[in-house]
Amino acid sequence: MSSPVPPGSGWPEDPAGPGTPVARTPDEVRALAAGAGSLAELAARESVCRACPRLVEWRETVARVKRRSLAGERYWGRPVPGWGADPPRLMIVGLAPAAHGGNRTGRIFTGDRSGDVLFASLYRCGLASQPDSVAAGDGQRLRGTWIAAAVRCAPPANKPAPSERDACAPWLASEFAVAQHDLRAVVCLGGFAWQALWPLLRAAGYQVPRPRPAFGHGAQGQAGFPPGARAGGSLLVLGCYHPSQQNTFTGRVTPAMLDEVLGRAAAAAGLGPDS
Repeated sequence: MSSPVPPGSGWPEDPAGPGTPVARTPDEVRALAAGAGSLAELAARESVCRACPRLVEWRETVARVKRRSLAGERYWGRPVPGWGADPPRLMIVGLAPAAHGGNRTGRIFTGDRSGDVLFASLYRCGLASQPDSVAAGDGQRLRGTWIAAAVRCAPPANKPAPSERDACAPWLASEFAVAQHDLRAVVCLGGFAWQALWPLLRAAGYQVPRPRPAFGHGAQGQAGFPPGARAGGSLLVLGCYHPSQQNTFTGRVTPAMLDEVLGRAAAAAGLGPDS
């Protein structure tokens, strides 16, 4: 059984190299996230993080043991960084990588059923070059859009601990801080991402509403841009039910529902079909 992919191994689209600094504690995450001046450098540093022992053990165990149907594939087995257009005008935030999806492919929402639904919708809304995404080197490109997760490692039972969420938070907060000059809208896929987002925006300097808007499909909130980031306006925040297999199979979220929210976000970001 193969080990997780090491940094700088030639894996398709590996953002890290042998010299990429590694965070081993939450304090080091904060320091390295704050010190990265670009989305590319953030992605590199995220992809080698080892700050949460339980998540490190789980993601690497899954990458060695594997699912029987995927036994012949090599797993990424590392934190899954954000990816997409740089600079982005729209950001999509999920919960965490799937154990046999992003933890296998090295790209968030790639190679699992949630991703099948999401990328089909992104393609219909003019935000993706292809209607699916199966591997990091498959040619998929996002238009004006960056995809990330509140937690960068696949968690056991898909449930990160509050301490793990908090340890990982500076990565996403720094992505928002770096992207703030161009960013106009964000979509939260699921209640976990929605709840995690507002403190992250505040940490990135945004002016967030009080009380926090309640999550729901199509829920909407506004966050004021940090001083000096933009003149006027605000960041549109939209809630969307997560396109999980359970939600799509039960009809809790349908392709039309997903298209409607992503279409609203694209329009707010100036990325509509006619833009």
